Amino acid sequence: MSQPADRKAPDPRMAQIAVLSLLVVAGLLLLDFDVRPASAIAFLATALAVQAIGNAGRGEPFEPRSALISALSLTLLLRSSELLWCVAAAALAVGSKFVLRADGRHLFNPTNFGIVSLLCVDALLGRHAVWVSSGQWGSGPIVAASIAAGACWVLPRVRGDVTLAFLAFWAGALFARATWLGDPFAIPLHQLESGTLFVFAAFMLSDPRTIPNARSGRIVFAALVAAGGHVGRFVFHEPDALLYALALASLSVPLLDRCFPGRAFAWPARSKENLLVPTNPLRV
Repeated sequence: MSQPADRKAPDPRMAQIAVLSLLVVAGLLLLDFDVRPASAIAFLATALAVQAIGNAGRGEPFEPRSALISALSLTLLLRSSELLWCVAAAALAVGSKFVLRADGRHLFNPTNFGIVSLLCVDALLGRHAVWVSSGQWGSGPIVAASIAAGACWVLPRVRGDVTLAFLAFWAGALFARATWLGDPFAIPLHQLESGTLFVFAAFMLSDPRTIPNARSGRIVFAALVAAGGHVGRFVFHEPDALLYALALASLSVPLLDRCFPGRAFAWPARSKENLLVPTNPLRV
């Protein structure tokens, strides 16, 4: 809907920052996350520094919100025994926005790119110095419902239909596998009670600047991520399969935008012109 000319459109990134900050605090106070203060500071300081350098290099004003989202997401998901890896993760995440671009926007979700890049380098070096803390949330309906509630506040402000489509495909694949193996449905239901799954689907997969523009393209994209993640998880037994699947599926976004043309997403601009801001996750 159009905003009046004298009002500033709400920026959905503020909702993301608020929810991610609450998740970090809840994780530290209630779930005893193994997060070193030095690592959190390294993520935050490096992300903001690289963002400032990138903005200055392109002649733009400093815009910290996306960098804050990346830093908070890395704090939630990534762990390392060495501080240098934390600095590298934040630098790769935010730096990728300015370097790896296609059709006028960054190609990869910054947090996803930073994590996957470090996992690949770590595997090649055989260091085992960096890992994704996927089990820290546990599996339980209360945790999953709490994160889902936060997602319900964020997703209507961006193109959340990709998250809904992904969860539908992922759940369908889990129940189909259980049926094929003759497992009770309690198993896929338990697999869906994952806090990490909802963090991935709601706050990484739904990045409106790195998903297809058209709803049909986003549904195909969600199917690609779910299929790739399912194969990686249950065929190759890779616990971080969804992260790799998202990185690979991101390479298909320029092609999907050509096959399914749609209106490009832009963060609300602070100008005197009327702004068009999506307020419904099911809108194109």
